[in-house]
This record gives sequence, structure tokens and C-alpha cells, in this order.
Amino acid sequence: MTLKKLLLGAAAVLAVSVFASGASYAQECPRGTLDKRFCDVDGDLLADTPTDPSKLLDPDTLVFAYTPVEDPAVYKTAWSDFLVHMEKVTGKKVQFFPVQSNAAQIEAMRSGRLHVAGFNTGSNPLAVNCAGFNPFVLMARKDGSFGYEMEIITYPGSGIEKVEDIKGKQLAFTTQTSNSGFKAPSAILKADFDMIPGRDFEAAFSGKHDNSIMGVANKDYKAASIANSVLQRMILRDVVKADQVISIYKSQTFPTTGFGTVYNLKPELKAKIKEAFFSFEWAGTTLEEEFSKSGEGKFLEMTYKVFWDVIRKIDTANGIKYTCN
Repeated sequence: MTLKKLLLGAAAVLAVSVFASGASYAQECPRGTLDKRFCDVDGDLLADTPTDPSKLLDPDTLVFAYTPVEDPAVYKTAWSDFLVHMEKVTGKKVQFFPVQSNAAQIEAMRSGRLHVAGFNTGSNPLAVNCAGFNPFVLMARKDGSFGYEMEIITYPGSGIEKVEDIKGKQLAFTTQTSNSGFKAPSAILKADFDMIPGRDFEAAFSGKHDNSIMGVANKDYKAASIANSVLQRMILRDVVKADQVISIYKSQTFPTTGFGTVYNLKPELKAKIKEAFFSFEWAGTTLEEEFSKSGEGKFLEMTYKVFWDVIRKIDTANGIKYTCN
């Protein structure tokens, strides 16, 4: 499927709003699609670090959260060695925050309670525009390649052998902020198969990728759209068996979770956090043990403006507005 076809064929299916407490203030500065609390003078599509020292954060304890893709308890252990390394590099205590939803993660950063995070592919633009997220790194394979694909899966004997067979049946999505769990499949189904939820099939929402995968494996859902990196890790952890699911569609490659900081950390602290990512030695760590299951083995520097271009175009095709209330 070409991006041009996706953009021409996709209909508006979603409007996103984030609700947060606290007053916002207007600034006379360029900001593009960013919330009015932020400025983007350098045009990198990210909120600029405040020039007023009184608006900078320098917390005694850094709070870190990983995108709620699967069971948070699994990832508290997986990230433990890295967070110890971050403590050594920054001189700060680092606390793992087990968020339960993308909305909760975005709200935590927007309200100043979350300082360092990995946001999933689909929620990166919302976190950037509404919470002041400044992503700068993602996980990659040792050869420098990166990314994952959206797959639509079913189970053996479901009666679904191709995408068109989903018509009249149920398809499980994850959440409306997920790229592979909702936004990309919605655009692709409309553009390539003229299939719209509600008209051609029933849409269900499982909440997370592991819920969708387990739901298909246990025959609770006829089909589901998921990130294949999550499926790979679940198979290698023996949570599901490879023969319990069948893939009937695989998309182009998308960038995976983007990691970064909130925009208003002190510049010196931001620099130390970046140093922690790029100086981390993966070999023999809890991070390698978990993420080698989906092929990752290093951190790769990136820019949101370039790496998330395709995701922003999918959002545009889906009629998504980064509305921050």
C-alpha cells in the first residue's frame, strides 16, 4: 500500500482530546500544532526549553514510564538495569511509574509528574503536542535497523483467511491512540479494502496489545490488529504459542516507541539523561533479556520531525486533531 493511496482514501475516523487541570497561558511565538503553552522557535516541531529559569524543572527524583503495551510488572523488571545506570549518570534517584493507559501517561507528563518516558508510536504526536514531550531516541537492532509492522491476526479455524473475510464479524483494536492498534489499520482498511467499522464490521477495544493477542489466541476475538513486536516477545516468553495465531495482513514498517524527556527539564539534566541512553551497555542486562525477543539491541538517536513523518500523515488521513483541553 502506498502512502499516497492511504492519504487519498482514508476518512476522518477519530478526534483526540486530552483533558488536563491547570491554567494554560498564551505566548506570542511560533508553535505550529503545539498547545498554546509551548513555543517552537527552531521549527523542530517540539516544545522549546523555557528561557525563564523559574519555569525549569530539576527534580530530586526522576520519574520514568514505559508505554503501557503489556503488563507493567514485566517492564519494571526489564528496565531495572537501565534505570540504575540512569541514576549513576544523572546523580538522581529514578522511579519506575507503571502507567495503565496512554491517556494516564500523557496526563502525568502534562501535569509535571513524569519526566522521562517512552511513548508508543501512535501516542507520540499527542504527547509532543499536548504534554511537551521531547523524544530523541528509539530502540533499534544492532545493525541500526528499527521498527515494527502492524499485523491483523486471527486464529486457526476462525473462518477468516483474508482481510475481506472480516466483513460482518468483529475486529479488536487496542486504544484510539495506538498506531498499530487503531490508527494505521483504520486508515488501511478504508483505503485498501473500503471497510469501515460499524458499517462493515464490529469494532471492539481491548485496551492493550497483549489483551488483543491473548483474546485472539483464546478465541475471544475473531481478529485483531496488533504490533508484531509485542507478539514476538509474547511468543518467546511462552505467553502464547505461535500456532495459536495466523497473520492475514502485514503493513509497512513503522517507528517503534520514542523515548525522551519533558520539555522543561533543566538543559544540563536533559543532557545527562541523553548521555544515559547513549552510554548504556546492553550486553547481559535485563533490558537486553527482554527486548532481544523482538530484535532490539541498542538505542538509536532520531528526530521526531523526520522519523514520525509517516505517523503524522496517517493522523492527517484519519482526521485527527491534536486538541489539548
